[in-house]
Amino acid sequence: MTLLGELQAGDSLDTVTLPAVTRLDLIKYAGASGDYNPIHTIDEEAKKAGLPGVIAHGMWTMGNLAKLFTPYYEEGFIQDYSIRFKGMVFVNDIISLHAVVDANREEEITFDVFAENQDGKSVIEGHVVFCKRLTEVATY
Repeated sequence: MTLLGELQAGDSLDTVTLPAVTRLDLIKYAGASGDYNPIHTIDEEAKKAGLPGVIAHGMWTMGNLAKLFTPYYEEGFIQDYSIRFKGMVFVNDIISLHAVVDANREEEITFDVFAENQDGKSVIEGHVVFCKRLTEVATY
């Protein structure tokens, strides 16, 4: 695995592909987040709102983007995270997560991040600032 500090502008992190979105994923997320809007769990309610069926919580998709950085937790942490929702995520969608280095500075690395569905349609675009650990962390 490449260290983040070695990456240059234009380099990409390994793509993370999520398993197909399930209704159970959305029900669990509703419980964890407290967002019980029925457009995320009940088809009839989603259809009443003009949707073809239930849609994933936008924050569920945003939260999954952080999985791109999980392998690098020993090197630092996400300091800032901003996104724009670009499209809806539906049950059975397969979402791919991507991060491309924008700049690698002494104390931080900035990334352009995005998620797309199985058809290549963007569902989220954003920016992550990853703060590098500048000192060794003591291990006991």
